[in-house]
Amino acid sequence: MRRVEHVMGFPVSLRIDDEGFPQAAVDELFTWLREVDARFSPFKPDSEVSRLDRGELSDPSEDLTEVLDLCEHYRAATGGAFDVRLPGRGLDPCAVVKGWSVQRGAELLTAAGARRFCLNAGGDVVVSGGPWRVGVRHPEHADQLCTVLELTDAAVATSARYERGDHILDGRTGRPATGLLSLTVVAPTLTEADSTATAAFAMGSEGVEWAAGRQGCEVFAVDAERRVLRTSGFPVADDSATTGRGRGAIMAS
Repeated sequence: MRRVEHVMGFPVSLRIDDEGFPQAAVDELFTWLREVDARFSPFKPDSEVSRLDRGELSDPSEDLTEVLDLCEHYRAATGGAFDVRLPGRGLDPCAVVKGWSVQRGAELLTAAGARRFCLNAGGDVVVSGGPWRVGVRHPEHADQLCTVLELTDAAVATSARYERGDHILDGRTGRPATGLLSLTVVAPTLTEADSTATAAFAMGSEGVEWAAGRQGCEVFAVDAERRVLRTSGFPVADDSATTGRGRGAIMAS
């Protein structure tokens, strides 16, 4: 089964290899993602996030409370580099909402009986079963890949400057984070992978070591000097050089 819809401002594609998987469960997934967009988009004046930001809500929903708690966790963990409440800007938790909501969607599929699937949300991917091969786009050449991963029951997310320019700000300075060209994180869930990738990118070059030290995270990054940095356990397809070192060790090339 395959399906693609445009939700939350980007294409969401789903492939399920389980025969006879119910269409109703796929409908539920995309209904959930559209609901998230309506409730949590800072670009919709009537969303829960916008109303909270204007002071019109005193008791946010359980889901929004969970998202805001995650935002605060990453703000504290990065010393303020990752911040969804930047001066001069409204509340914008999108960097957490995307991975969190797509991970929740993947869990809906699993609960409905899906065992082998790939859910791709604008380039951030969560897979079940496997192995699946996932390409990481070159940060400067749209028609090239800089690496290919092999994933089983995992998630991968990339933060970069190539789609939206210098859109990720370092909350400590209020200026664009420019120390990296791209940073990719593999983690057990897309909530962790996406949030960690964005938070680390906001930290600049120091974010590579920070992300590498996160439990369960493997990292691949290209810095502003075009050096490639990766943790030893990063699951590069058919590359035995990624084995043999402890978690968190950084290799450069």
